[in-house]
Amino acid sequence: MTNNNYLDGIRKQFEYYKMLGDRTFAQLTDEQLFWQYNSNSNSIAMIVKHLSGNMHSRWTNFLTSDGEKSWRNRDAEFENDITTRQALLDTWNKGWNCLFSALEVLTFTDLGKIVYIRNQAHTVAEAINRQLAHYPYHVGQIVFIGKMLADDKWVTLSIPKGKSEQYNTEKFSKPKEKGHFTDEFL
Repeated sequence: MTNNNYLDGIRKQFEYYKMLGDRTFAQLTDEQLFWQYNSNSNSIAMIVKHLSGNMHSRWTNFLTSDGEKSWRNRDAEFENDITTRQALLDTWNKGWNCLFSALEVLTFTDLGKIVYIRNQAHTVAEAINRQLAHYPYHVGQIVFIGKMLADDKWVTLSIPKGKSEQYNTEKFSKPKEKGHFTDEFL
């Protein structure tokens, strides 16, 4: 195992979840991106705004400042005020770009360093894992809302229903190999 396997794997995991969001957005109309089930629920645009706000807060000056920045207005992230697909995509991409820029400069020796989120100490590895649990939680919400809204036009982002046996047969017909599960999706 090389020292960068963890960081390479983490980057691929984050890229995979970004891809799930990207492919969901592509299947929806502009109107569907802003749809809310009710006033207590979040639209896809609101979830995107929250993810981007979190990413900017957590990953800006990641090694040197608390992950909850004083300039973050978390409550405003849940206002449904993004009004265009392009604004949604810009917000989405800016958040991910901030995350990927921060990951790009990390090294294996950084993983044991201490960083803080709301004054709670985390090793860098723990802070990364925390976000790797948080972001897929919300991307899953985006995909679920997208799947409901697209209805019978939805194109699956994983193994289609009823195709597991075929998928597994194909996988097991090949020799064992080293790779990341996301390699076939990205």
